Parts: sequence; C-alpha cells; structure tokens
Amino acid sequence: MPTAIAVTSADLVLPPTDPGTPHAAVLPDPGTQSLDASLADMQQLLARYGHVIAICPGSAPAAVKDRLRAVRSLLESDRIALVGTDLPPLGAAVLVRQLRQLAGCDFSPGVLASAARLLAHYIYAGAVLGSVSRLDRVPVSLGSHLKGWLPGAHFAVLAGPVPQIVRLGNNEETLAGPEFATELLLARGQLQTDWPTTTLVPRWRVQGAVLEAALPDTSPGWWGTGKLVEFAAYLPDLPVLHQLVSSVRRDSCHWCGMELIGDRCGFCGAPLQVGPAPEQGRGQGRGRELGGQSAPALETARQPAPHPTSYAELTPANTQGTGHGTGHGDSYGTAHGTGHGDSYGNAHGTAHGDPHVNPTRALP
Repeated sequence: MPTAIAVTSADLVLPPTDPGTPHAAVLPDPGTQSLDASLADMQQLLARYGHVIAICPGSAPAAVKDRLRAVRSLLESDRIALVGTDLPPLGAAVLVRQLRQLAGCDFSPGVLASAARLLAHYIYAGAVLGSVSRLDRVPVSLGSHLKGWLPGAHFAVLAGPVPQIVRLGNNEETLAGPEFATELLLARGQLQTDWPTTTLVPRWRVQGAVLEAALPDTSPGWWGTGKLVEFAAYLPDLPVLHQLVSSVRRDSCHWCGMELIGDRCGFCGAPLQVGPAPEQGRGQGRGRELGGQSAPALETARQPAPHPTSYAELTPANTQGTGHGTGHGDSYGTAHGTGHGDSYGNAHGTAHGDPHVNPTRALP
C-alpha cells in the first residue's frame, strides 16, 4: 500500500506521468472546512494508507500551516509528516509529482518524507518575468531592481538550486542549468515570450518535447507579477529517481524510530544523531518542521554536502557505493580518496538498495 501524498492546494497536483502514479489528496483550505472535518479527512487517509506525507509550500498562508499542526497534534499521530518546501509553485508541483511516483515503489514512509529535500536539489525552477521590481523571494541587486522599471525589460530568474537573475537581451549572461538530462515544464502567464523554448531548451540540452501546464494560481503572487512564464527542469524517469534515492545511506531516527536519509527525519524533524543517543530519551519535544524550532539537545546534526552535478553520477555504475583502497564513500557512496560521507552519504562507501533492481510498484 503506497504512502499517501497530501497537498495543501490543487495547484500542486500535476497530471500523472503514467497510469501507475498514485493520486495526491488535496486538503481543503481552512477557510472552507472546519477543524472537525479536517480531522475526519486525515483519519480516513491514515486508516487507508497508514502514513501521510503532507507537502506545504513555505509561501502558504499561516492559517494553512497552523491547521496542519493542529490536526497532527489533536490526532496525536506520529504517522503524519509535515514537509515544507521553498520551491516556487511550479517547481513545488514537480516535486510533489516525483514523490507520488516514488510512493508507488518500495520505499518506507520515512525515506520518502526525507527524500523531498534531496529531490529539490535536482529541480531547476525559475521564470521569465516582465519586471523584478516586486520580486522578494529571490535576491535582487539594486541595478536589476532599477532596470525592472524600464519598459520592455525582461528577466530570466532562477529560484533554485542556486538563485540567479539575468536580464535578457544582447550579450545576456547564461542562466546556470543542470548538467544532467532533464525535461522542461512550462506554465504561461500574461507575458508573451518564446525565450524558454528557443534559448533555454538548447542551452540546457533539454530532452524530449517541452510540456506545458496551467499556471498555478499562486504563481503571480510568488513572483511578484502576472507577466511571467514559469518553468521547471527536472528528472522525469522513475528508474533514475528510484536509483537516486535508493543509493543514499539509510539511518533510523533516534527520536521516533522512522527510517530516514539525509541529516533530518522527515516525520519528527529531529536531526540525525551522530554520537550516542541522549540520556533524556524522547521527552524533549518534536523537532522542526514547517519552520518550527528543534530541541536544543539535538543540535548535533551533520551538515549536508554538495550533491552530484552531472547525469553520469546518477548512472548505475556510479551509485553502487563501493569504495576501493583507502578511500571512503562520498554523499552517494562513490569513492573519493580519503573523504568521508556527509549527511546523505555512506560512511564507508556502501549504499543501501540495489540500483539495478527495477522499481517495485505497490499493488492497487
């Protein structure tokens, strides 16, 4: 039975990539649903799927985040994960669809919840804007801010993984893109431009046809203007996504016992315990999620290191995670001299999961 993926807005639900992709449950807005009804809906999801991973964008209203916390608190359930993301609306929708794809595979709920942070590093989300004068979610230089008031000025903005702003025109800078094979998804607003298809596609070596989706209702507010074309480049193939997640070392959360990858539990938010478990046990409260604060005694998490930057590093030959000689595995289990694995890594170069095993779909 796949883990349920729940979202706080219908904007986060893209069409499935194949008939085997599970659907996402859309949680109604708190303004249209009572707390009792929200509790009943969540209880039904838990009864049917066992675990629920609720994806909530960082830009969501405070009332939405408060409702999620209230539901989990009142149900006193440790089977609900509240996962936040700072990706722009279209990029967040791509992340949700990737989690839906992986939910039909053989991953535990804990691995699936903590994989959201890993997958976000491989989504290049941005937009072409008619103005950056009201853009406040991506760092904007004073010069770009002033140029945003000039008539006819267009800007290509990359929100992540590394923020970047480029003014389009003669001698324009190159927008940093992925060094691995991706597909591109577009959502058109009021701006009339073909720059993503005529310039971005060949520069980023996008594979296949460019796909289009409806512009999310929250995109104009996120980007500060309705004159935009939003885009997101991403890994489309389930075998590659499965291999990427399965090649990462898995640990058990010392706080709630859930399986995790990376440096933080996706369910309780507790950092990965490096040394011996604290003597206080589990009585220190939950860790951070959706912007909350973590317990002071748990601030010993390892810091994440950079992720692979080329598609070659995602191939089976480089993700089996076997070190040789005196080298230790890096964050994805590949030998690199005397380095040690980071928060996503294998301390001794051996990754869990067999990248050569085909993803296993859960029975309906």
